Amino acid sequence: MSTAELYLQACKLVGVVPVGYFLRNLGCATINLNHHGLGPLGGKALAIALVTDMHTTRLELADNFLLAEGARHLVEMLRANFTIQNLDLSDNHLQSAGAECVAKMLLDNISIKSVKLSGNGFIEDDAKWFAEAFSSNYRVKELDLSHNQFSGRGGEYLGQMLANNEGIELLDLSWNHLRMKGAVAFCAGLKVNVTLKHLDLSWNGFGNEGALALGEALKFNNTLVYLDLSNNRITNEGVGMLCKGLEANDTLRTLKLAYNSLTVEGALALISVVKNTPKTAIEEINICNVLVNENFVQLLELTCQENPSLEVQYGGVGGFIAKKPPKRPDPMKVIQDYLDERKLRLWDFFRNIDKDGTMRVPVSEFRKAVQQSSIPLDRFQIEELIQRLDRERTGSVDYRGLADTRKQMMRDHRRQLRKVESRQKKEKQKSERILKTFQTAVEAVTPRSSMVMSPSGAKEDSSGPQPFSATPLSSWHHIIMSNSSRYSVTNLSSEHVHLPMIGRTSSSRPLSSPAMRSYSQPNLMDDGHLPFLTKPASAQGIHSTSNPSEGTRKLSPTANLLTTSRPALNASQPAKRVSKGKKKTSKKRAEKTSKNQSVKTK
Repeated sequence: MSTAELYLQACKLVGVVPVGYFLRNLGCATINLNHHGLGPLGGKALAIALVTDMHTTRLELADNFLLAEGARHLVEMLRANFTIQNLDLSDNHLQSAGAECVAKMLLDNISIKSVKLSGNGFIEDDAKWFAEAFSSNYRVKELDLSHNQFSGRGGEYLGQMLANNEGIELLDLSWNHLRMKGAVAFCAGLKVNVTLKHLDLSWNGFGNEGALALGEALKFNNTLVYLDLSNNRITNEGVGMLCKGLEANDTLRTLKLAYNSLTVEGALALISVVKNTPKTAIEEINICNVLVNENFVQLLELTCQENPSLEVQYGGVGGFIAKKPPKRPDPMKVIQDYLDERKLRLWDFFRNIDKDGTMRVPVSEFRKAVQQSSIPLDRFQIEELIQRLDRERTGSVDYRGLADTRKQMMRDHRRQLRKVESRQKKEKQKSERILKTFQTAVEAVTPRSSMVMSPSGAKEDSSGPQPFSATPLSSWHHIIMSNSSRYSVTNLSSEHVHLPMIGRTSSSRPLSSPAMRSYSQPNLMDDGHLPFLTKPASAQGIHSTSNPSEGTRKLSPTANLLTTSRPALNASQPAKRVSKGKKKTSKKRAEKTSKNQSVKTK
């Protein structure tokens, strides 16, 4: 039976109308059935027909309302069909059940290279299925999970997926809810990823927190080429944090920051990074909604002379840098500083103006006296001072409340300083908290085998053998320890191994506790945790004896230095003879002490 006849029989069996487009395009490499309204039963009939198909490599089934039931039928087909390489199941309302089915299929499938699952209503807990599937699937190169509902925990799972996967090169996560902790956790996985080249994170609301974490990830990631951060609520401050990562990155070529809250300041920061970083690879920057000024255009021209391939899309010329007007100093403080320099009192200044001694001065005379003096006050500061001293608009300045005014001024100044310090402290604590969360997430998603352990940080663990990562570093030298009573040391020369010390059975440790481990250097154990090594007698150059304690050997207890140590003396060996000179001196000392004791008794 041909594929067409099989499809017609399947449609008759499940009770659906056959799709003529499918029958006409049988034998083609691409079958596009988008927007055909197949439904779950139509998907079942299609799956029955494609089980034995050997021609179709691209199957597009977007917007067909397949639901989880239809996805289940297609998954069963894909377990037998190894020809289809590109699968599009976007906008089919698969939801959580469909996510689980597709993810379990990807664990076993060996032919699919591209999967599109956009707009299927996946929630954040569904990301764990994809994290599990792509931790062992290295064949899928393109993954589209856009227009879903991944947020906090979803970002954590997707970060784990990136950390463990070594196949995905294109990832689309646009139109999700990755922000705050989810964004930071995702960037932690991006930091240790080694294959991703194209990443779309637009319309996620990363914010400045996500930009900070992304900047930290770009310092270490050396594979990403394309990054889309359009419409992510990133401000000039976030761009500054992102630029710190761009200074250390030498692979990123395209950066899109359109429709963020950027101004000329953020645009200038981006161009300055390209100009001042010789090793940068950036060729395209998209800030199409930002109005720039002439300074930006001039800087861009200078940068393009050094980087001819650079292309920057901006909104046009007409922007400006919003500058706050310079804050005028408090007039009362200016007067006080003026009097302090001349060692005068504040009361003396007003009494010189008040000839009658009524403690009231007309406003006109006060203004004239201040203008004629050498006090550095402009017209606006003088008017502000008059309004402060003549609150009721009586036309005269009453300086009886001058002391209270000065005290209030000092209190306001201290309050303002406290506000500034508090704001700076909160911003610093927030950045430190984000970086700490980022580092914790990096440690959580980093495979154990790729973590380089410091010599002082390695500890023995007797809980049992720990599994190696799926992708260990091949360049490492390994010390492989088995649970048996013998240990084999590989990839080490004789210069790096201590000569054994012969110890007693009472000081030896049991040989069944150490677990199988892998370290990046030969000597990574602390002094208190040195394992006991046993070697064959022929390899050690020591004749075998009947005493079992002589078969137990341990490394030299010297601190972390790979120096050769001589064998210690056994208890059975004769002690060294003491020289005659030492015996005579000891006898003389004994005689002196006996004489002294006899004199005391007398």
